[in-house]
Amino acid sequence: MVGGVEEHLTVGRVAELAGVSVRTLHHYDEIGLVRPSARTPAGYRAYAADDVERLREVLAYKRLGFGLREIADLVDDPATDAVVRLHRLRGLLLEQRDRAAATVTAIDRELEARAMGIRTTPEEQLKMFGAQLYESIGSAYPATRRTEPRIAARVWDALGDARTVLNVGAGTGSYEPADREVVAVEPSAVMRAQRPVGAAPCVAAAAERLPFEDGAFDAAMAFSTVHHWQDPIAGLREMRRVARRVVVFTHDASDAGWRHRFWLTRDYLPEVSGLVAGRPSVDQLARAIGARLEPVLIPWDCADGFFEAYWRRPEAYLEDHVRRAVSVWTRVGPEAERRAVDALRDDLASGRWAGRNGDLVDLDAAELGLRLLVA
Repeated sequence: MVGGVEEHLTVGRVAELAGVSVRTLHHYDEIGLVRPSARTPAGYRAYAADDVERLREVLAYKRLGFGLREIADLVDDPATDAVVRLHRLRGLLLEQRDRAAATVTAIDRELEARAMGIRTTPEEQLKMFGAQLYESIGSAYPATRRTEPRIAARVWDALGDARTVLNVGAGTGSYEPADREVVAVEPSAVMRAQRPVGAAPCVAAAAERLPFEDGAFDAAMAFSTVHHWQDPIAGLREMRRVARRVVVFTHDASDAGWRHRFWLTRDYLPEVSGLVAGRPSVDQLARAIGARLEPVLIPWDCADGFFEAYWRRPEAYLEDHVRRAVSVWTRVGPEAERRAVDALRDDLASGRWAGRNGDLVDLDAAELGLRLLVA
C-alpha cells in the first residue's frame, strides 16, 4: 500500500511482470509517456492500476513497431476511451496475425513447389513480404465478386433521396449507385487499381479517419467491409459525422446460434467463430450510430460471391478461385481450409451433405445473418 489508499506495484515488480528493464520504465517516465502516480517511502516509483493499463498499451504498440512519438499520440487521443483503444489494438494485432498467416501460406506453397523441383521467381519471393501478399485477396475479386442486383436494390433504396454519397471501404465499387454523385474511400492500393474506368473518384483513406468536413455528404454507405476495419465503431461514427444518413451492409454474429445457421461454419469451418470473437456485435454497431437493423436474405443464385453466397451451391466452395476472393479462407489458415474442403468434397461425393441439407433445395432465399444498418 502507498499512502494507505490504493495498491501500487514497485518499478521492479512492473519491470519483471512486463518483461522490460527498469531503465526502460525510467525512460518512459522521463519523457512523460508512462509516469507512475506515486512513490514509495524510500522514493522509488510506484505504479497504480491506471498506470499499468497505460503501460500495457504502450508496450503493445511498441511491439507492433510504432515509434514512441506515435505511441504517445495514440494513447493520449482525447477522442477515444479505454475500450475503443483496446478494440484498436486488437484490430492491429489481428492484422499482424493475418499478415503472418498469409506469409506462412506463401512459404508452404513455395515448399510444395520446391518439393516438385520448381523454383519461384525473384518477384514471387519478394511478394512474400510485401503488401501484395496481404492484399492478394483483392486481385481475386473480379472473378466472383460483382454486384448482386437484388441486394443492391435494398442498399440503394435505403439511401433514400441522397444525391451525394460517400462509399467507405469501397473496394472495386460493385455497389456504388450509378445515378448519384459518389465519392469512394478505399485504403487498399490493389482494390483501387481494379476500379473500372469511369468509376467514382476514390480517395486513399481509412474509415476511422475520413478526410472530409462534417456533413459533407447526404449519405455514407459501407458494403461488406466493417469486419475489416481496425475500429468499427470509430469508423461508423466517422460516417455519421460526414453524412446525415448512414447505410451499412454487414452480418450479425452476435447470438450463440449464428455459427450453426450456415452449414459451412457449422459442419466444416468452426474456426470462423473465432474470427469474430471480441468484435463489436451488430447491436453495438447499431447503437453507436442510432441505426435500425433490417435482415437481408441471400438469393440462391446470388451473383456476388461473398462467404455465404453459395449456401445452395456447395460445389462452389471446392473451387480455389471462389475461396481466394473471400477473406475468411485466408484468415482461418491453410490447414483449416484444407481440412474443410476435403471434408466437404467427401460429403458431396457420398451424399452426406445432401442428407443433412436437403431442405435447402426448395428455398429461393436464405436468412444467414446478413443485415442492413440504416441511420
